[in-house]
Amino acid sequence: RAGRAMAAPRSFSAAEVRARCEQGDCLVRCRRRLYDLSGFVRLHPGGEQLLRQRAGTDVSAALDGPPHRHSANARRWLEQYYVGEMEPGEEQVPSAAPRPGWFSFSFQSPELVDEEVVDAAAQTPMQMDPRCKTVDVEKDLVDWQKPLLWQVGYLGEKYDEWVHQPVDRPIRLFHSDFLESLSKTAWYVVFMVWAPVVLYLSWVSYTSLAQGNTRLFSSFTTEYSIPVHKYYFPFIFLLGMFLWSLVEYLIHRFVFHMKPPASNYYLITLHFLLHGQHHKSPFDSSRLVFPPVPASLVIGFFYGVLRLLLPEVLGLSIFVGGLCGYVVYDMMHYYLHYGSPKKGTYLYGLKAYHVKHHFEHQKSGFGISTRFWDHPFGTLIPEETFKKED
Repeated sequence: RAGRAMAAPRSFSAAEVRARCEQGDCLVRCRRRLYDLSGFVRLHPGGEQLLRQRAGTDVSAALDGPPHRHSANARRWLEQYYVGEMEPGEEQVPSAAPRPGWFSFSFQSPELVDEEVVDAAAQTPMQMDPRCKTVDVEKDLVDWQKPLLWQVGYLGEKYDEWVHQPVDRPIRLFHSDFLESLSKTAWYVVFMVWAPVVLYLSWVSYTSLAQGNTRLFSSFTTEYSIPVHKYYFPFIFLLGMFLWSLVEYLIHRFVFHMKPPASNYYLITLHFLLHGQHHKSPFDSSRLVFPPVPASLVIGFFYGVLRLLLPEVLGLSIFVGGLCGYVVYDMMHYYLHYGSPKKGTYLYGLKAYHVKHHFEHQKSGFGISTRFWDHPFGTLIPEETFKKED
């Protein structure tokens, strides 16, 4: 898609834009610049319906909000869908009666768009927003025709800015097809691999607790040790899920978002492998969940830690709750990128929150399955406020 911005711009008549919108395409314009968002509508954090309502209209004023002021990265992202220019004098796409299941293509929300702003925009000479920067794969800092993992380390001080300018294109990490396949995972694979493990270990934990041999502090004292009954298992399981939410936050903030030294090739490469590639291409569907092979190493580490700190069955019970929390986290993370939750729901707010983390607030908003830990750690993404300008 990035290549579109490099092609010679073609002209579109208002009738052609209207006809394509009636066929189900989602074309929008900024002054005379025309963008085809048909492949992006379901990924839009504001929901598919919001973009469908704006099909065929000028979204210049809506980009500045309210309800949401789009970031420089969002504007840069938009340029990847550029397809051409409106013919002079045909900036207004004629409206049509809405068909069942679709929307009027001349829709403009009076609460969101100031008519004076729109009029002023129409009189402004056509030019690209200076905050926008098209993705030129031939002039980019890396060669997109080759695996990126071994290139990013050479970016040095330019890496941090480059990796936080997202693009809508797949990433290849390795030369080896085998290693490349291990670095990609379909979302359902996580559920297929780990859900049976969660069920089996839950049964093992419950039946072991039912034997009545598990006691807290038994290694220190027999007289005052506390028995752990089988009825405690659901609460221990939930404790494990809660502890996972903290681990999720800490790993995301302090490991995935570490800023590698500009002079260290290997740390930059490691950062890109762990998380940087996800921020560079946030909608690469094959890289939104953790591959089972490296995940098993991390999961095994946490299991070993719990075995050392707690009685075997108690540690296993907390572990299986944490493992379930991880599965829920990975499923939610995929859905926050590719799902289209209903407006007003918890997941709708969480999707918008996570997309803000990707496009504008990379140093905050580290909670994914929940925003709970962003509150005590002071990393909550602030709510947007709009002041009326003179």
